[in-house]
Amino acid sequence: MRAGDRLLLVLVGLSLVLLGLDMATGGGVASFAGLHLPGFAQAVGGWIGRVGLWLSPLLLLPLLSGILGRFVGLPAPVWSVQRRAIAIIDTLTLTIGGGARWFALGLVLATAIIVIQRYVFGYASTKLAESVIYMHAGLFLFASASTLLQGGHVRVDVFFAKMSERGRAWVDLLGTYLALIPMSALILWSSTGYLNSTWRILESSRESDGLAFVFVLKTAIPVFAILMILQGASMAARAAMTVANQPSPALPDAIEGEV
Repeated sequence: MRAGDRLLLVLVGLSLVLLGLDMATGGGVASFAGLHLPGFAQAVGGWIGRVGLWLSPLLLLPLLSGILGRFVGLPAPVWSVQRRAIAIIDTLTLTIGGGARWFALGLVLATAIIVIQRYVFGYASTKLAESVIYMHAGLFLFASASTLLQGGHVRVDVFFAKMSERGRAWVDLLGTYLALIPMSALILWSSTGYLNSTWRILESSRESDGLAFVFVLKTAIPVFAILMILQGASMAARAAMTVANQPSPALPDAIEGEV
């Protein structure tokens, strides 16, 4: 069982426990969440934002180490720290992406059920129809960083494929800082406003019989941006090591083997 599968099982188990407690207490869990969750989420979000700002200068380390390492020898601990950071980020990316891949199966099953309900029984479920939107968003947003790690994003590789290994490393290094991280940071910054508002009211579906977790769905957007920034830093660190003639870490086994 992959780490992503275990993560998904934990989340499903936690959801079932909370649902059972809510039913046993006559809606007590939902009432408690409605009263305390917005304030708690605002406090946690503010704390995460401050920590992110404090740590953001560390994103420049791969760029600096690549440029300096190309022309000036850097001490071994610098590369050891980068290898450790790469391992941590890649593990996080694969865990979340591995759990998100189950949304693909959920999409197929939910879509098939919707079609059968509508055209065979003449019945439509708003919750089931909206779950397709949730799973579609979750699949693409949570699996994007894993796809980047596996080199699955579209490249204009007319010239890239013909470059040397060091040339491709330079493209990855500079492309990360000129395109990937700025765009992800823009998405993260632009999503904070509506994220605060959606958690403040615990936004739910506009349909009376729809899902009540729109605030969770919208949270996937800044999470996507954070994952892409982290994986971009990991990719830049690998490229920096190649530029500096340092052995870069091998891709995780989950990529080289089964997918």
